[in-house]
Amino acid sequence: MFPGPSALQRLRRRFGWGQFAALAALLCSALGLLGFAWLVDEALEGDTRAFDEAILLALRDPADRADPIGPFWLEIMMRDYTALGSHAVLILAGLLALGYIAFLRKWASAVLLVVSFGGGMAINGLLKQGFDRPRPDLVAHLAEVHTASFPSGHAMLSATCYLVLGTLLAGVARPRRLKAYVMAAAVGLTVIIGVSRVYLGVHWPTDVLAGWALGAAWAMACWLGLRLWVNRKEWRSRGEGAADAGTAHAPARPGFPSGPEA
Repeated sequence: MFPGPSALQRLRRRFGWGQFAALAALLCSALGLLGFAWLVDEALEGDTRAFDEAILLALRDPADRADPIGPFWLEIMMRDYTALGSHAVLILAGLLALGYIAFLRKWASAVLLVVSFGGGMAINGLLKQGFDRPRPDLVAHLAEVHTASFPSGHAMLSATCYLVLGTLLAGVARPRRLKAYVMAAAVGLTVIIGVSRVYLGVHWPTDVLAGWALGAAWAMACWLGLRLWVNRKEWRSRGEGAADAGTAHAPARPGFPSGPEA
């Protein structure tokens, strides 16, 4: 069972917000990898076929599988939403964020952006080639597609990019409600983009679920790497400062600062 609100509050008080966020990120990464592995196993065995087909058919007019449910403006909205997860938009957003971070000389955050964005795209491309799952042929495609289906690139890369950007913005935000709002916005964007891929008929639902799981796992793993790097540098600087001052005290226990400091 998951811990209740009171248990979460006790954990936050005991470890502090930095350590609590690190534990949450570690848990998210582990669960994401486990979820992705389970989906791979189920999809390769064909056990998800009935689920995938039921969802796709539920989103189409029974009399015409080329016609999605809902008014015409909803289809237009979904086309616009799905573009937010395209390589072009994500690369542009990443470059703009990278330029801003470079002006602030936050080099650790810059490394995080490059590694997470570039690594996520490379991983997704390799997995698509490895699994080579065909796109859905059950309904008409309402968007152009040219690559394999599993895992969804839009779902995985939007999860990676928007969650990484969300953690960086939440790290410099002061009020806790603002931190929660930023992360909720990042998650909301990721969900909308993934849903749009299924609505447009260009992905099986399990493609999107796998993309979300792996993208979140990769984003949180990259963020943890940044936090450990910053933490190690702070620990070293504290130890050197204590040695220079001639103190006999051990360095303070390293923490996980809320925002990038390097």
